Amino acid sequence: MSGYANQATFEPVAAETAPLLQISDLEVGFKTQNGMVPAVRGANLTVYPGQTVAIVGESGSGKSTLAHSIINLLPANGRVLGGSILFRGEEVTEFSKRRMAAVRGSSIGLVPQDPMSNLNPLWRVGYQIKETLQANNIAKGKAADIRVRELLAEAGLPDADERARQFPHEFSGGMLQRSLIAMGLAARPELLVADEPTSALDVTVQHQILNHLDSLTSELGVAVLLITHDLGLAAERAEHLAVMYKGRIVESGAALEILQDPQHPYTKRLVHSAPSLASRRLESAHERSQIAEREAASREVLAETESRDNVLVAENLTKAFPIRGGFGQKSTDFKAVDDVSFALQRGTTMALVGESGSGKSTVAQMALRLLRPTSGRVLFDGEDIAPLAGRDLLGLRRKVQPIFQNPYGTLDPMYSIYRTIEEPLRTHGIGNGKQRRQKIKDLLEKVAMPASTVNRYPNELSGGQRQRIAIARALALDPEVVVCDEAVSALDVLVQDQILNLLNDLQGEFGLSYLFISHDLAVVRQIADEVLVMRNGKLVEAATTDEVFDNPKQDYTRDLLESIPGGNIPLASTG
Repeated sequence: MSGYANQATFEPVAAETAPLLQISDLEVGFKTQNGMVPAVRGANLTVYPGQTVAIVGESGSGKSTLAHSIINLLPANGRVLGGSILFRGEEVTEFSKRRMAAVRGSSIGLVPQDPMSNLNPLWRVGYQIKETLQANNIAKGKAADIRVRELLAEAGLPDADERARQFPHEFSGGMLQRSLIAMGLAARPELLVADEPTSALDVTVQHQILNHLDSLTSELGVAVLLITHDLGLAAERAEHLAVMYKGRIVESGAALEILQDPQHPYTKRLVHSAPSLASRRLESAHERSQIAEREAASREVLAETESRDNVLVAENLTKAFPIRGGFGQKSTDFKAVDDVSFALQRGTTMALVGESGSGKSTVAQMALRLLRPTSGRVLFDGEDIAPLAGRDLLGLRRKVQPIFQNPYGTLDPMYSIYRTIEEPLRTHGIGNGKQRRQKIKDLLEKVAMPASTVNRYPNELSGGQRQRIAIARALALDPEVVVCDEAVSALDVLVQDQILNLLNDLQGEFGLSYLFISHDLAVVRQIADEVLVMRNGKLVEAATTDEVFDNPKQDYTRDLLESIPGGNIPLASTG
């Protein structure tokens, strides 16, 4: 179900129906040592029965704080300072703890963002759903066990009996999210608050889960408050859109109207930056004059790979992992990568795309010599990297650098930013103290970070700032190839847009070659020259970016393209 297609039919109904949820002039703050810090300021929002409303904004905009205020799940230092939250005409802010507990779950359901943090790893999934049923006096004992299996099946999980007995670590990300949806809808609430319900999932899994959520909520007549930073997803799934910026709702209205004619400068930036709504590749200042020539020659270049200046080449890469068999059974091999070959041309970006489990990150680790292939080989500047050791291996590490996915997990929290960037320089014996200080200053300038950042620590920086530091660290050794493994997938769209532009400009300036690993084809379209599509360890399609998007050969590739949220929404120019 696409929300924007239903706007015309919904609006007249809304006018005749009493609001299910009405938020008026809401003020929320957090008590700190320096006083009360405002998080939501003067917010107004209305949700009607059966309606899907999306709140969109970057991290820190206040969207999750607003949602958590509705169900009184603010942190201990959070306070509703003013305004009104009416649910079915009752003032939620005046509910006692007992009354709120009765409403939460039974009348207002919640699907939280991170399933691994919201499911107890020591309890079976079925038991945790059963707890929800018992807490809301829906079913107990054997009746609850039966209802658990029904809910898991309803959420689209096959073999519900077996799944109910499994632990969270035995589920994939998509299965975990389906379990949380089952819990959120277990008591048949009138309103479901979905806080970034699919942000950690691949686009195809995301598409399946949101389709399923749409059908379930439609059948049950449940209203949905969708919290997301993905403008394309919000416009595709919601009738009404509210854009939050620095704690305020700066624009609100019909989703398609906002996308086609955004009024607030921040909304215009969101529309312009959203990868799923972008229609062309990024152009750096250094390559605008070369792009037309490169695209015209791309077919010929691909056909004559031998004549290219290839910096990184994979030949028939295969990686198998042994899987221990059960009692009395032999171990078997699982092929994570199966006979993959490609050639990365110097100064270009090659994207490796596919769902989780397709083998793309395993290829990246073999390219970095963090994993050794079972068969096949990786050549860097024509030399097989497998036998490298000692000084030669250290030389490879200097020339091929990684940027990993999680900006919160790739920087040592005990190291200052200065030490973080200096470490590879010191390890490789580059320069003296004075020269390294100047190098670090130059690198920070390249990634648009102030020189004063050197004295700060990772916990003092935002996700986007941390990723800029990770990029600075990767560039410290003047590499030839940078392997970006989901380097922007954890970032909000505006920060993501900044990092993509930064990577593109650095490539134009230094002639860098990127192996760009991603499950998000919308991002890939903006930055890649060539695209390799992987599925179940195999390479199923390889072509220029334009060819893959304009004329995909495989059904799997078409499925990936069709799953891009908001990708088919017609947009007006945002100027």
